[in-house]
Amino acid sequence: MRKLIYTTNPIESLNKQLRKYTKTKSLYPTDEALMKSVYLSLKEATRKWTGRISGWGEIYSQLSIYFEGRI
Repeated sequence: MRKLIYTTNPIESLNKQLRKYTKTKSLYPTDEALMKSVYLSLKEATRKWTGRISGWGEIYSQLSIYFEGRI
């Protein structure tokens, strides 16, 4: 359960993805070139958001025990 909470922080993941694409070039010729790079990195990052969470059944059962009567 902790792995799910601590390793899937969407904001940190998105920032990491953006840094990965923009760090490779330290200087962009125009602002438009930078915006295109950011756009393409966002497009690439959104593909990964549709993945399934492994072990969700076990996590859900643990949460339902801990929060009995509230889920």
